[in-house]
Amino acid sequence: MGIQLGMPALPPASAGAGLMDTYGRQATDMRLSLTDKCNLRCTYCMPAEGLNWLQKDQVLSRAEIVRLVRIGVDLLGIRELRLTGGEPLVRADLLDIIRDIRANHSELPISMTTNALGLDRRAAALKDAGLTRINVSMDSLHPDTFAQLTRRPFLDRVLKGIEAAADAGLGLVKINAVLMRGINDSEAPDLVEWAVSRGFELRFIEQMPLDADHGWTRDGMVTAAEMRELVETQFVLSPDPRNRDGAPAERWEVRRRSAPDVVVGTVGIIASVTEPFCADCRRTRVTAEGKIMSCLFSREETDLRDLLRTGADDAAVARRWQEAMWAKPRAHGMDHTGLGAADFVQPDRSMSAIGG
Repeated sequence: MGIQLGMPALPPASAGAGLMDTYGRQATDMRLSLTDKCNLRCTYCMPAEGLNWLQKDQVLSRAEIVRLVRIGVDLLGIRELRLTGGEPLVRADLLDIIRDIRANHSELPISMTTNALGLDRRAAALKDAGLTRINVSMDSLHPDTFAQLTRRPFLDRVLKGIEAAADAGLGLVKINAVLMRGINDSEAPDLVEWAVSRGFELRFIEQMPLDADHGWTRDGMVTAAEMRELVETQFVLSPDPRNRDGAPAERWEVRRRSAPDVVVGTVGIIASVTEPFCADCRRTRVTAEGKIMSCLFSREETDLRDLLRTGADDAAVARRWQEAMWAKPRAHGMDHTGLGAADFVQPDRSMSAIGG
C-alpha cells in the first residue's frame, strides 16, 4: 500500500515524526502477533474446525520480530509492546523472543494477551525473561459455560495459569471477558466479585464483528450500558478519576453496596461498538506474517516482511511503516464510526488472525 491520492504529504522521514496519521493521532502502542494458531475455538472468534494456519516460513522469525520491535522503539516512538496471537504460548521460542527484546529495551513495558493454557508451568520463566504484565482471556467461571464458549473443557487449567501469573509477580493481572447474550451475561457480577477479591482488574469487552463465521449482529451483542447495569445489580460503579490516556478500556471504580465508601477495585469496559474511542487510538498492529494493520477493522494491510527478507535497511522499513499508519482510517476501517452500520464491511480476518 502506498500513499493515497489526495492525501496530505507524509511527515518528514525522521524519528521525530513517529507513527502519525492524517487525523493527528500518534501510535505509541505496538500490538505484535506471534502466531495465528490457538488451542481454543472461541465461538466469537473462530469456527469449530479452526482455520487454515500460516506455514512456518510465512510467520515472522524470532530475529525479524526482535528487529521490528527495535525499529518501532528506536525510530518510531513505540513506548509499549503487547504480544498477542492467536495464542502466544504455542510459540516454542517465546521465552527467547522476550529475552531478546528485553536485552535491547531495558525499560520497555512488555505485556502479553493469552488464554493461559500452560501458563502455570511458564509464568515464572516469562517473568524472568522480561515480561512485565499479562492479560488473560476468560469469559466464565462455570466449567460448562466455559466449554460452551471455547469448545474446550479447560477452565481449571486457565485458573491455574492465572494463579501462577499472580504468584510470579506479572504486574496487575487483567482478565478479559466477552459477554454473550443468554450465555454468560448473567455472570457479570460474579466475575467482578471474583476479580476484585483477588486483586485483578476485570475488563468486559463488547463482542466485535471479528468472528470467522461472520455471525455477529449489532442487536445480538451485550452493550457497555447493559454491562454496567448488570454489574450494578450488586456493586456501585463510579468513573475512575485517572486519565484514560488513550487506553481502550474506560475504567470504573467498584464499591460493594454493603460498603459504598470503600473502593474494592476497578473494572474496565471496552466499548468499541457503542462507545468508540477511535479519536484517541494509539495502536499499531503487526500480524504474525509481518503485515501492518493501522486499524483493527482495516481491510488494507502493508507488508513489512518482504522488506525484512530482501535486505532493506531499518530506515526503509520504518518509512513503509509510517506510510501505513499515515493512511489510517478515521474509525472502524472507514471515515466515520459505525460498526453495524449499512456501509460497514467486516474484515476478512478474524481476531485470532489479526492479533488483538
